[in-house]
Amino acid sequence: MSGKKSISSADLLLIANQLIQEHDAYIEGMRATAVEEKADVLVFKGEYFLDDSGLPTGNTTAVFNMFKYLAHQLSPEFTLKK
Repeated sequence: MSGKKSISSADLLLIANQLIQEHDAYIEGMRATAVEEKADVLVFKGEYFLDDSGLPTGNTTAVFNMFKYLAHQLSPEFTLKK
């Protein structure tokens, strides 16, 4: 057994969004809206702040890095309920 806590995606998103809002790199509107688990890694998704043409903006990298931070922080601790 891995020792990870089993958690619903809704509860995990509440935790993730709290971490986002408390982080120094928080940008207004930054929010995780979905999570899935791939090979024991939690993958967070949400708004990427693309421009009108669908191209990345300066905020896109910040969001990508935040979702990567969440994966590193939360994957060792949680697994999604099946």
